[in-house]
Formats: sequence, C-alpha cells, structure tokens
Amino acid sequence: MAAKRSDVGAWGEAVAARYLVQRGFTIRDRNWRYGHGELDIVAQRDADIIFVEVRTRRSDAFGTPEESVGLRKQAKLIETARAYLQAHGLDDTQWQIDVIAVEMDHRNAVTRLDHIECAISQT
Repeated sequence: MAAKRSDVGAWGEAVAARYLVQRGFTIRDRNWRYGHGELDIVAQRDADIIFVEVRTRRSDAFGTPEESVGLRKQAKLIETARAYLQAHGLDDTQWQIDVIAVEMDHRNAVTRLDHIECAISQT
C-alpha cells in the first residue's frame, strides 16, 4: 500500500537515516526543533556534526527535491543548527549542512537518492 501524501516526508527521512547509518554515520537526533525551525536529521561522522535536510518528492512537477531548499529555508537551517550546537555544548565543533534529495515512485520505491555534502554555506 502506498503511503499517504503526508507520510512522504517521514518515509524519505527514514530512507535517508538508513542510508547515513549504512555509510558509517551515527544518528544523534531526528526532527529536533528550535522555535519555528526543525532539523530533520542530526548525524555525526568522526568528530563532525552533520545537519541533514531531507527533501522527498514523488514527482518533479514543482522542481527537484533539492531545488526546494530556498534561501529562506537555508537561513532557518543555519539558525537552527547553531541553536543545536549551543544547546548541546558543541560550539567549537566542526559542522556542515547537507541535503539528501529522495525521489520515489507511487509505490514508495526509491528511484533516486542524492547526498549533497556541504550543500548550504554557513555564512
């Protein structure tokens, strides 16, 4: 049975988390919230913190998943990532924001998964 439209994002996040774990990342948090911001996945690789924005689509009618991370969303991700670091005493830790773009068919089979490292500049 296909997932409901509202479940597509959660399904994509689960796929992305599995992908990261299979590649040696540790998942620290999922869906961490600060104010109006949310971090889909907070991962760690060695001593580095990786904030991962997951974008999932079933079609490209409104653009690709990665194209949906506009400037406003990027600014919110940076703000929320900095709040996470401060809240966890990690101010001096190396960090980056990645995007994982997931495309699925109507049966929720992944047709494309792209991991874009350092997708969002911290400045």
